[in-house]
Amino acid sequence: MRRTLCTVFAIASVAVLAAVASRSVPAENKAAAKDKVFELRTYIANPGKLDALHKRFREHTNRLFKKHGIEIVGFWTPVEGPEAENTLVYIVAFPSREAQAKAWAAFRADTEWIKAKEESHKDGVIVKEVKSTTMRATDYSPIR
Repeated sequence: MRRTLCTVFAIASVAVLAAVASRSVPAENKAAAKDKVFELRTYIANPGKLDALHKRFREHTNRLFKKHGIEIVGFWTPVEGPEAENTLVYIVAFPSREAQAKAWAAFRADTEWIKAKEESHKDGVIVKEVKSTTMRATDYSPIR
């Protein structure tokens, strides 16, 4: 499992760099970019619940992320192996660690989110496990 998650992390990292390499950071924003953090999140869905997880992101979570200042970088699913049946990987970004903490607190307290989460669990809990890693881009990364 650990090797698989490392593989997922590597794939997601390459995909993010490819997706955003063309974005350039204006000179006035370079200082702010130094504080920017990215969060890699891996969700392992309970058996048969990956489609319900996708539905919740499509219909509720993405809009609420934007509402609370959580910048969506991208979403991925593995294309082979057992993880293809139960894994969602995504990366979000924040201007700083402080902004990250505030955004997640506001998101988790949002009554619309609480209701959407409860409704998505009417046929059983959809997420078995969540792994999160907060990262900062290196000074040589194209994403800065």
